[in-house]
Amino acid sequence: MNYEFFAAYYDSLTENVEYPLRAARIHHIVEKEIRTEGRILLDLACGSGSMSEEMAKLGYDVIGVDNSPAMLSAAMDKKYDSGLPIQYLCQDMREIDMFGTIDVTICTLDSLNHLPSLADVQQVFDRVSLFAQPGGLFIFDMNTIYKHREVLHDKTFVFDTDSVFCVWENHLKEDSNAVEMQLTFFEKDGDAYFRSDELITENAYMTDEITDAIRNAGLILVGIYDADAALDSPEVLCEPSSETQRLLFVTRKPDLEEIV
Repeated sequence: MNYEFFAAYYDSLTENVEYPLRAARIHHIVEKEIRTEGRILLDLACGSGSMSEEMAKLGYDVIGVDNSPAMLSAAMDKKYDSGLPIQYLCQDMREIDMFGTIDVTICTLDSLNHLPSLADVQQVFDRVSLFAQPGGLFIFDMNTIYKHREVLHDKTFVFDTDSVFCVWENHLKEDSNAVEMQLTFFEKDGDAYFRSDELITENAYMTDEITDAIRNAGLILVGIYDADAALDSPEVLCEPSSETQRLLFVTRKPDLEEIV
């Protein structure tokens, strides 16, 4: 999916994401857990580049990857304004092809939930593991089944910003824990409103399914945390509960000592 319409409004609809705090948490984890000397960071499904920008500010050499030209265009606009040396590539994260090894890979804001199946998630893990530097980290988050069934389930959300009026309708597929999201945008142009529509599907999985995929990719599970808890204190990592809406997974590619 290229998110042609969504890209135009994405930033105005995600102003509450708190990218700097999420980036600070990732940085804290990297400082604690990484076993490589480099700081090359791959931002999978980087979207409009907000997280890539924050990680670059923290001193990482950032490569942002997304399969949406519209999203990457927005990311390039931010890069032009900030002057940060971020490299952007248009690639499907299931088929990433890097020039060398990567020290840290991140994939945030439930981007992996957008993939059509667990097999696709496994394919991403395999590619990340292939290009990861031994001792490097893969940090990602995913929406939980609880969030899909209890928070998003058949709910409708309305967003009214200066640039767009958006109606966000969710429909839960009971047999698969998938949520179909129908987004309807109304953009004002003079005295007229122009409508555009986007359909997005997110899939949620059991934690055991994700940890199995991590192991199948040859990665070590370092920890699982509540991705949204205590964001005001990024160094605080909270254990997930039965009502956690987004899980943060920290994994590492084995280094030579761990392989032995």
